[in-house]
Amino acid sequence: MRRGRVSAVRGRQRHVEWRLRDLLRAVVVLTVLLIVLAVLLWREETHIAGPVDVIDGDTLRLAYGRPLRLEGLDAPEIDQFCERPSGTYACGRAARRALFRLVAGANVTCVAHGRDRYDRLLGRCRAGEEDIGASLVAAGWAVANGRYRVEEAAARTAGRGLWQGSFERPADWRARH
Repeated sequence: MRRGRVSAVRGRQRHVEWRLRDLLRAVVVLTVLLIVLAVLLWREETHIAGPVDVIDGDTLRLAYGRPLRLEGLDAPEIDQFCERPSGTYACGRAARRALFRLVAGANVTCVAHGRDRYDRLLGRCRAGEEDIGASLVAAGWAVANGRYRVEEAAARTAGRGLWQGSFERPADWRARH
């Protein structure tokens, strides 16, 4: 009789162990699925349209208050100064004004597909049919940063915007300040 009880207890223990193992497997599978889903959602593009405010030469504030940094370019910081033949000027503020002119009264649409290290949305925007980033770089008020190399070369050759004198690249200026 004793043997029967021992084997029944062992059977229940095995049954509990199997159930726990199955539960653990299910938790692991669900965790992996949730991680995959989170990665897919994070990489998904977000389309945004509406009024924007200009923060600086490469950052917009969207209608619902979230900042979006324009991808593929780098504009002077708001407090940055540059040189041109007529003297020193506030090139960071000039870049901000150039961006303001591009978006003023325009139907702005953006496609965000990530975040930068400051947790700002990162994406490309259009004012009507015009690529805002391409226009800023072509006008010389931003430098190419992974995109818009052709526009930067044309602005440099024509001496537009920042290229009418000398300036410190925005990334270098930020590193020093």
